Parts: sequence; C-alpha cells; structure tokens
Amino acid sequence: MTDDVAELLPDLLATDLDDGFTELVRVHAGAVHAFLLRVSGSASDAEDLGQDTFLRAYTALQGYSPQRRRELRPRAWLMTIAANVWRSHLRTTMRRPVSVMQVEDTQDSWSDMRPGPEERAVTADDRAHLVVALSQLPEIHRIPVVLRHVVGMSYAEAAQVQGCPVGTAKAQVSRGLSSLRRLLTPDAAQCSEVAL
Repeated sequence: MTDDVAELLPDLLATDLDDGFTELVRVHAGAVHAFLLRVSGSASDAEDLGQDTFLRAYTALQGYSPQRRRELRPRAWLMTIAANVWRSHLRTTMRRPVSVMQVEDTQDSWSDMRPGPEERAVTADDRAHLVVALSQLPEIHRIPVVLRHVVGMSYAEAAQVQGCPVGTAKAQVSRGLSSLRRLLTPDAAQCSEVAL
C-alpha cells in the first residue's frame, strides 16, 4: 500500500462511498485478515470475522456524513472494528484452544514462502509454536502484540484501536512479548508440565 493511496481513501469515501469502500477493502483487507488470523488462530474464523468486519464498516459508513468520512483514519478505524468483532465473537462462543487442524491450516499458508523442505519444516514448526503461544495470551496482551508486530501499526495507532493511552499500549505489548518469550522457552514449558 502506498502512502498516496492511504491519504486519498478518506476523500474517496467522502465523494463516492461505493468506489471508496471497494478501494478501502483492496488496501486494508490483508491487514485485517492478518490481525484476525493471529488473534483467532484459525484461517476459517479469520475469513468469517473479516467479512463481518467489512460488513460492519460499510454499514457504519452509510450513516456517516461526507465530512465525517473525510476525517476518518481508515486503518485504525478498521482495526478497531476488527478488534470489536473478535471480542464479540469471543463473548458469543465458548473460548477453546487452537486445535491441531487450525495450526495446520495456518502452516499451509506459510509453506509457500520457504525455500527448502527442511527449512520449511523447522520454520513452520516454529510458527506453529508461536501461533499456539499467541493463542494462550490473554486478550489484553494478544491484541496489542498482533496490532504492533503482525499488522505493523505504531503504538499510537494500536492505542487508538484499543481506546487507551499510548503508554498503556506500550506496556501491554511489552507484557505480551515477555509472556510469549516465557511460553516459547523450553524451560517454561517443562515448568508448566510439572505444575499440571
């Protein structure tokens, strides 16, 4: 995505909602999907939740005045909707751990980027462990970590999505990364098995 396209989106949404929305989806669908994939751990859930995100976005935009659409910060606004869709999904379904099938689904999407079979196996295994560890983080840490390190948002944007101060977003990311390191360290896994 170029900065020029991102800058023009609010004006396009203000002047022609349908064309602007098509461009909004084209520009931001990948980031929304990446966010939802990492917070959910499921490619199929990410797809469904992504569609719900864009449906809610379009419905909201229809009620906005052209001036309000022109003042919109589309990326942060969409991520806020995606985070709310995810939270709503959690409230309506029982939270369950990532299944092996879901981890395999995400591994398939990464395998095309690996140069050789051995390297792919090692990297896919590492990513699978990361996905599982990420799913074990509490929402208060998982969402900011994904916004910052998967979607690539600034701390200010992540704070805007979560409706909190920038310092709080930084602290949540830091705590989330610390928790991920503990979960991914072999010694931490052995300690948790002993505790069970």
